Amino acid sequence: MPKVKTLEQSKLQEPKMFKVILLNDNITTMDFVIEILMNIFHHNFENASKIMLEVHLNGSGICGIYTQEIALSKQKKVFEAAQMANFPLKVKVEEE
Repeated sequence: MPKVKTLEQSKLQEPKMFKVILLNDNITTMDFVIEILMNIFHHNFENASKIMLEVHLNGSGICGIYTQEIALSKQKKVFEAAQMANFPLKVKVEEE
């Protein structure tokens, strides 16, 4: 009789989640931040405006929470868009 291997069932762990955070500066326009929040993070105008004000008033604001790969991809898109528009907008990714 052939030997039968039993496969251990491993518990799948939820992936670690990461916050994408915009940082305030004195040069990037509020309109550009709203545009970033709508185009890259897919917020509607109302939510984008709220997050933009949070960034403006508190120095930073969370744009969204994603898996690491998606968070880093969005960070890169923000960096590229800011560079193209000649704004010094900074974005960081932190583990939740």
